[in-house]
Amino acid sequence: MPPDLKSYLLVFLGTFLFLGAFIILLATLYTKKQQRNKNEKKEMQLQYHQTLLQSQLEIQEQTFKNISQEIHDNIGQALTLAKLNLNTMPSVTDQQKEKIFTTKEIISKTISDLRDLSRSLNTDYIADMGLQKAIEYEMNLISKSSSIKTETITEGKPFVIDKQKELILFRIVQEVLNNAIKHSEAKSIIAKMIYGSDSFELLITDNGKGFKIDDPKREKQPGSGLGLRNMDNRAKLIGASFSMNSGPGAGTEVRIILPFSHSV
Repeated sequence: MPPDLKSYLLVFLGTFLFLGAFIILLATLYTKKQQRNKNEKKEMQLQYHQTLLQSQLEIQEQTFKNISQEIHDNIGQALTLAKLNLNTMPSVTDQQKEKIFTTKEIISKTISDLRDLSRSLNTDYIADMGLQKAIEYEMNLISKSSSIKTETITEGKPFVIDKQKELILFRIVQEVLNNAIKHSEAKSIIAKMIYGSDSFELLITDNGKGFKIDDPKREKQPGSGLGLRNMDNRAKLIGASFSMNSGPGAGTEVRIILPFSHSV
């Protein structure tokens, strides 16, 4: 082969390899950029949803606080005044006295129930109580106002959790308990708080009728699964995991795990 032709071939081969490597490099950089853009978009969407959820929670808490204040300042006082007015009734018959006494008992029970409801809704009151006492209080309310037996168990040495995270955890617990009362037909509910070395765990179980979580018929029902998604989203907002296990006739178990690194 002539030397000149051999040189041309080497130059051509070198140029071809260089162009091939350059094209591969461009393709790699383009792919990485596309992946980076995709990750950034996903992160932006996640931040948007978290910000939106945070705003919704703040609005909800303010609404709860306003309702709590309304119950305390107006409705509760009005019922107390009505009860006092009954005490100042003029002379009445024995039958009327009995009716007045019964009415006063009903008003007293209503005032007590409204006071309990006001405390459950009041953000500041929950923050002052702390998560552990707030859950115990909520469980006692259920036991006092229904035929459902409740038990609250604490394991490990309690440690301080951020107040905002405590509030979100408590609202999740309230929704879990509300679902159990309304739908499960449970006879007993157990709330267990486990303070571990690297996490805080909440476990709520009931012995109700349970349900099939992935039932297609249930998923097609309006609003079905919305509460579950809301609880899961709230848990994610504070870096916790949320899971629910249930089955027909097997009751329901809800587990929330907040890693220690996210809790202090």
